[in-house]
Amino acid sequence: MATKLSSREHRKMPAMNDAGRPVMLETSRLVLRPHERSDFEELATIWADPEVVKHISGKPSSRTESWMRLVTYSGLWPLLGYGYWAIQEKQTGRFIGDIGFADFHRPIEPSINGIPEAGWALASWAHGQGFASEALGVALAWLDHETPYRRTVCLTDPNHRASIRVAEKAGFVAGPITSFRGEDTLILVRDITG
Repeated sequence: MATKLSSREHRKMPAMNDAGRPVMLETSRLVLRPHERSDFEELATIWADPEVVKHISGKPSSRTESWMRLVTYSGLWPLLGYGYWAIQEKQTGRFIGDIGFADFHRPIEPSINGIPEAGWALASWAHGQGFASEALGVALAWLDHETPYRRTVCLTDPNHRASIRVAEKAGFVAGPITSFRGEDTLILVRDITG
């Protein structure tokens, strides 16, 4: 019998615009907006960068894999009521990366199916500038106030200190280490109380 990290309580329905697309979120430096077809080249460049994927898959993504990622991002919203945003620098309009939530039905124990899994990937030029923390903060605030979910998880390489710091700053705490794709993977958990 599978164990599960679970559960949720219903509060509100997810907030999307009238077209069923994600709402735009803003911080002082960033805009989180729906992905667009025109994001493909920059998205593909980011996901092909060995530095970006070193602690994610360890293997740069092909253009086809990046295209499938872009299509998946758009499909998450109407199916789950949450998904991924494109991160854009407000001042320059430059594409920084992706952030959001998914339920990828990963074959891991304990199961995280049904729990929004936070994830982020930023261009290597954007690392170390606080963009990930800033974007994750506003994305989690949206999830907390606009969806029924009381628990969120994220997965990372247990040796990826930068991502662990971003997650901990947002209120995630280290949970169990599991095996995913044959590698040790740390599950971090964030519960909303009250």
